[in-house]
Amino acid sequence: MKTIAAVVLVALPGLALAQQQVKPPVAHYWVNVDTAAGMTMPGMGGMGGGFMAGMMGGQGGSGRNMVLQLGSQRPSADGPRADHHIPSGMSMGPSLPLVTPQRAPVERGEPTERSMPQGMEQPKGRMLIYWGCGENVRAGQPVIIDFARVAQGQAPSGLTSRRVSIPNAPSPSRSKTYGDWPNQQDSKTIPAAASLIGEHQIKGNYSPDIRFSLGDGQDFMDRVELATAGRGAGAVNVAWNAVPTATGYFAMAMGGDGNDVVMWSSSEVQEMGGALMGYVPPSEVARLIREKVVLASSVTECTVPGEVVKRAGGSPFFNFIAYGPEANFVHPPRPQNPAQVWEQQWAVKVRFKSTASTLLGDAGGGGRRSAPARTQAPAADAPAGEAGAEQTAEPGQKPAAGPDPIKEGVNILRGIFGR
Repeated sequence: MKTIAAVVLVALPGLALAQQQVKPPVAHYWVNVDTAAGMTMPGMGGMGGGFMAGMMGGQGGSGRNMVLQLGSQRPSADGPRADHHIPSGMSMGPSLPLVTPQRAPVERGEPTERSMPQGMEQPKGRMLIYWGCGENVRAGQPVIIDFARVAQGQAPSGLTSRRVSIPNAPSPSRSKTYGDWPNQQDSKTIPAAASLIGEHQIKGNYSPDIRFSLGDGQDFMDRVELATAGRGAGAVNVAWNAVPTATGYFAMAMGGDGNDVVMWSSSEVQEMGGALMGYVPPSEVARLIREKVVLASSVTECTVPGEVVKRAGGSPFFNFIAYGPEANFVHPPRPQNPAQVWEQQWAVKVRFKSTASTLLGDAGGGGRRSAPARTQAPAADAPAGEAGAEQTAEPGQKPAAGPDPIKEGVNILRGIFGR
């Protein structure tokens, strides 16, 4: 009996180490769902586009937005075709076409010297980084990045930012065949009362048929409503409605006085926050709440310190995100027998967020209201259908002379963080 027990004990580790062979899905399909309460300013377009979108994660305009992305490892012999058949509650017709983007031809010729962005030869200005809710800034703030020193190869001291695990969405570069919506063929507006609840089916000639169903808690998130009120020493308190399906909240403010760029986040610990202004998986949100980076879903207000408002020109942009749930589907289900190969045909990810933005200048008091910077943001990595937009000065306004420090800061910081 002892011999048998010993044999079993020896065999158990081997059994525990046995892993089921898993073959990745033939097709990946992502549904990115955003409820946006953006703002529009003269000469800037929607807050979801251009400079603020690139740095702070904006997407689309106000209202309900959705980006659909289908990537498949199957080629299409006679031209790619795919459609997402949607529930009647969407009130957008029976289906949405997933169109394969036309790739621009690659021009081959003599190599040319890559030109630097205007003003990058001798960058000027600084970036001041703040964090934490409250009327007054915390000790040890701000962390200062001197653009000229960074351009000379000097790494900024005291700068920290956490890695956030976010999976890669389907894209043309990772797929043999790819399609998305909205697109040039169809970019209709999503009705304010549209609902995703119900049966969904994706049919095409380059991927397996995909079917999944969304139920309660898997619909467009509630709209975020921001309310601002001035506090002592120029601070601005920002309050928001509790979003029922939110898993956590995060906010950033950004502005400048012509010389310095000011960035602030609602994190209790130092955090740049650029990667946090988009879709973040619920498990990562939970971790970041524990690390005091993301605000818990029970929090409904935060005060931007007076020093931040003042140094940001008196009217910083305030961007806010409520992270939502995710729905994940895989077909076929994982076999119970570990010896059986799990050959996945398709995987679906549906993710949600609700965003809002405002200017803090009217509520701050005492601060100088600055005009939007005249710049064009570098294109940010984003789901298909998102694009930057050129920012221009208001009609009749004379463009500012010399290099734009905000643009310089964006370019340098993108290099630092590999974006």
